[in-house]
Amino acid sequence: MAETLIEFREWGPAAFEEARAADRPVLLYLTAPWCSWCERMEREALSAPGVAANVNDSFLPVRVDADRQPRVRERYGAGGFPSTVFCTPDGRVITAAGYMETDSLRGAVERVREAYDDRGGDAGRVPRALRDPEPPAGDLAGVEAHMNGQLEVAFDPEHGGWGTDAKFPLPRTVEYAMKRDRGRAVRGLDAVRSKLQADDGGVYRYAGARDWSGPARERLLDENAAVLRAFATGYLYTGEQRFRAAAADLVGYLTTTLWTGEAFAASQAGQDGLPPEERVGEPPVDDTVFADRNALAADALLRFAAYTDHEGARAHAERALATLLDRLLEDGTVRHFDGPDAERGLLADQALSLRALTTATSVLGREHLAPARAVADRTLEARLDDGSFLDGPREGPGLLDRPLRPLEATVDLAEGLVDLAALTGEDRYREVAREALTAYAGAADRMGVEVAAYADAVARVREPPLTLVVADAPGSDLHRAAWRVADHAKVVVPTGEHRGEARVRGHEERATDPEELLALVRAGS
Repeated sequence: MAETLIEFREWGPAAFEEARAADRPVLLYLTAPWCSWCERMEREALSAPGVAANVNDSFLPVRVDADRQPRVRERYGAGGFPSTVFCTPDGRVITAAGYMETDSLRGAVERVREAYDDRGGDAGRVPRALRDPEPPAGDLAGVEAHMNGQLEVAFDPEHGGWGTDAKFPLPRTVEYAMKRDRGRAVRGLDAVRSKLQADDGGVYRYAGARDWSGPARERLLDENAAVLRAFATGYLYTGEQRFRAAAADLVGYLTTTLWTGEAFAASQAGQDGLPPEERVGEPPVDDTVFADRNALAADALLRFAAYTDHEGARAHAERALATLLDRLLEDGTVRHFDGPDAERGLLADQALSLRALTTATSVLGREHLAPARAVADRTLEARLDDGSFLDGPREGPGLLDRPLRPLEATVDLAEGLVDLAALTGEDRYREVAREALTAYAGAADRMGVEVAAYADAVARVREPPLTLVVADAPGSDLHRAAWRVADHAKVVVPTGEHRGEARVRGHEERATDPEELLALVRAGS
């Protein structure tokens, strides 16, 4: 983080109280440790003496690490980082922009000050998503059909992947398509592998052009973990060694560059926004251990280990999960990171921790089931509100007292609840997931491929997923065979018994070896 001439305060109630007392608008600057354009703006526009003097005299400047404050990011982010947001002292938005050069920032500072002098608090507004946060409920019946159509119409037949402008990895879309539109899924995953995966195995955030050129070279743990799971899913369905190799290379990146010794670091910076002469050495790593990102990494690593017996993936997943359980989980409530200012019980942290713990139960054994249930029950108690889930508490400075009902975190939670229902036999968890997904179904006809995970989750609540009950030790031939059934939506349920048999739930026939189990799966389908 570059030093600036602006006297930034930290995010919190004290900053807004100071702004109210001084009757000054707030300049809210959202940054991220991996963002080289943030560093450039801090060195240039935010360090220009004239601009800094004006800001210090007329505004209350607040800097926010958006990774550490995800609720601030979701309410104030201007589409990317940096985000430069001008607010009233009560947190309402006057105007917002992304990266700004010196002259642009100077002009914005002058215009906002004039607007605030003329109109005061009336110059600000509450963003629409916070004025009308209720999702549009509807029928789940047509969700999959709509998404299947989107897989076709949004696909780029020339370059692979989905979209006609910048290209993103869309790992959850790849997973959904692997089961329903495998040819396009394979082409999309091949493009990610060949265009966005670096020599050290890590995957860049996105490509700036339709042909996958111009990659943005930041590498975030959550995005790399999701791509690892997509590579693993590609191998599960196709058996193609190139996907297994890409996944193994990505495991290598996660367990070296992003490994802190006890869990996974949050990100590695890119250097795209820096002048060439400043792009020296390895880009820095932010070693903050975030609960949601580590949970996502543990889930992906455990799945890859279950498909391939990759011991390094399994061992690092177990260690990261142990860190999460020891340092970030208490009585079912997950802390965002290990720090005094970390928020607790955020929906994304709860949801992804639940998914990691249900996957760990399926792969490693039932000792992870009790904490999974504790996380689920606490989430239902604290975040369920009239059939859908809030992203956090209705409290905090600025606009944090206005709830959001995020689709992505709801999908992750629903997936974990479906898994938990299969593992416990308590269908109430799946019914809560169904209701939460139904709350968004009224907007399903406007959803694009980037939220294909919603359709994947809908399929699992409409019909129970393939569930393989294994009365044998985790890691046995039967248990490994169950995990290698080509269905990423399945649930493997270890009973804790070692009778050397397995079955498909809903059927009485027992298998005692892998071939018999595969035959039962085929017969049941």
